[in-house]
Amino acid sequence: MTTELRRLRNYIDGAFRDAADGRTTEVVNPATGEPYATAPLSGAADVDAAMAAAEAAFPAWRDLVPGERQKALLKIADAFEARAEELIAAESENTGKPIGLTRDEEIPPMIDQIRFFAGAARMLEGRSAGEYMEGLTSIIRREPVGVCAQVAPWNYPMMMAVWKFAPALAAGNTVVIKPSDTTPASTVLIAEIIGGVLAELGHPQGVFNVICGDRETGRLMVEHSVPAMASITGSVRAGKQVAESASKDVKRVHLELGGKAPVVVFEDTDIPKAVEDISVAGFFNAGQDCTAATRVLVHESIHDEFVSALAKAAAETKTGAPDDEDVLYGPLNNANQLAQVTGFIDRLPAHAKVEAGGHRVGDKGFFYAPTVVSGLKQDDEIIQNEVFGPVITVQTFSEEAQAISYANGVEYALASSVWTKDHARAMRMSKALDFGCVWINTHIPLVAEMPHGGFKKSGYGKDLSAYGFEDYTRIKHVMTSLG
Repeated sequence: MTTELRRLRNYIDGAFRDAADGRTTEVVNPATGEPYATAPLSGAADVDAAMAAAEAAFPAWRDLVPGERQKALLKIADAFEARAEELIAAESENTGKPIGLTRDEEIPPMIDQIRFFAGAARMLEGRSAGEYMEGLTSIIRREPVGVCAQVAPWNYPMMMAVWKFAPALAAGNTVVIKPSDTTPASTVLIAEIIGGVLAELGHPQGVFNVICGDRETGRLMVEHSVPAMASITGSVRAGKQVAESASKDVKRVHLELGGKAPVVVFEDTDIPKAVEDISVAGFFNAGQDCTAATRVLVHESIHDEFVSALAKAAAETKTGAPDDEDVLYGPLNNANQLAQVTGFIDRLPAHAKVEAGGHRVGDKGFFYAPTVVSGLKQDDEIIQNEVFGPVITVQTFSEEAQAISYANGVEYALASSVWTKDHARAMRMSKALDFGCVWINTHIPLVAEMPHGGFKKSGYGKDLSAYGFEDYTRIKHVMTSLG
């Protein structure tokens, strides 16, 4: 007996549509390894249609008074809240994430973030007028940039969609967003929710559009003549490709790419508390998080005690099916990602030691055991490159300067943390660490009011906060003669 696959569709100008040429891809549930849906494999005609809809809707959306955009976003947040269980179900099938954790850890911040940007919509202001040349008054206007082409990743498909559309819409832009080809279901549901709110309020449906497809679909979006801005959360490779494509017509680019977060643990750290927090921050979402606490640097004087405790914590951490309430994380997202994580462990150098895990769990789905690897050196592959899996590596250092050198000695610069009771040391480290975020005695909390974004190959531009809002605006100088 075969089960008919669910049919996901693009959302363009208020209507659900198949790809113009009828092409589809299968969507696999990573907890089972089996397909459960098909999604459009969109081509140039579909991208053209979505961009045309967004372009046509832009003037009316841009010209709304900010309070009207705020009202729309608040209604969208309310609709997310009312349909939370549908969103959770779609996301869990998308990703294999535990249902309980998705309900507790993703839905509340998503709704809060939409409401935050609803408030930010009314802060779209320039500077006060002033005279900087005799007889002339200058005014600064802050305006939306236009149509935004946005590409979301598969690790947090639902939340990353929010991070993209909420500031863009709040600022007065219109959106064409593409989810990952492995996780389109929750974004298609989001389109239904947002479309209903736009229709209820009488706004153009083309304000928000969803295109499903693969890497080539994303390239067509970024290279299209209509968008004024391209925004992507993804790998460094994908970010480079987007930047290159966008450069052909000098589009604005917003990139949130990979990470390799150092977790610097000094000898005065409360070891049990640090191990508990770091293991959760490293294994949460199967380590598929650009900010995950997966690269620990621990002072040599507490190394053995710390590693022993961390390995014990890993052994006690569970992965399993989405409906199992006793698991911290679910499967890796896809077969390719399972192969990538497995490859890192298979290629470990002889001096490395697997303290816990290091193997696949079961033969159904893409589950991988919580893993701790010690004995590593700064130039090892697994230290320099992003694993994006439930693998925590451990290095040692002898003094503060060496910890800084090791921490900064990678190409990524998104997030980091410092664990110490010494306030002055924590402040020195927060200055010296070349990362977009430094947590002290914690790792991974995010709030809507504070920016998220990195340096170096982790990209540029900020998500969340007023800084993220401003990324979706442009500055215009208006000068008038008083004569």
